[in-house]
Amino acid sequence: MEKQVFSITVNAPREKVWSTLWNDDTYRQWTAVFSPGSRAETDWKKGSKVLFLGDTNEGMVSTIAESIPNEYMSIEHLGIVKNGVEDLESPAGREWAGAHENYTLKTVNGQTEVTVDIDIADAFREYFLQTWPQALEKLKALAESN
Repeated sequence: MEKQVFSITVNAPREKVWSTLWNDDTYRQWTAVFSPGSRAETDWKKGSKVLFLGDTNEGMVSTIAESIPNEYMSIEHLGIVKNGVEDLESPAGREWAGAHENYTLKTVNGQTEVTVDIDIADAFREYFLQTWPQALEKLKALAESN
């Protein structure tokens, strides 16, 4: 597992960026870069379960480790979802156990700096190095468009 950091500056207030990150409609748009039909089944509150799924009902099972609105979201991955079933025990499921995905929003010169630091399993490193910048560009476009 390797930590990677991605960041982007968005010309919108933190509240707008936060809403764009976690609102169901815009979440689906910026995360479609990772998987068609991407969605998150959760209320985004600390301690809540999250199912990150795509069109095939496969993805990740996680929990919200911390949520400070408009500032910080920490997601801890627990395992995978395969064929609609949560898997925390198999080698593939355990590969992601304990990995974190952290979002930090800071106001810098009237804009919002979004920093995502994420633990990435080695097998997915190249994929995420390509897709995270694309996803953040999509987030930026969505947050700046309204």
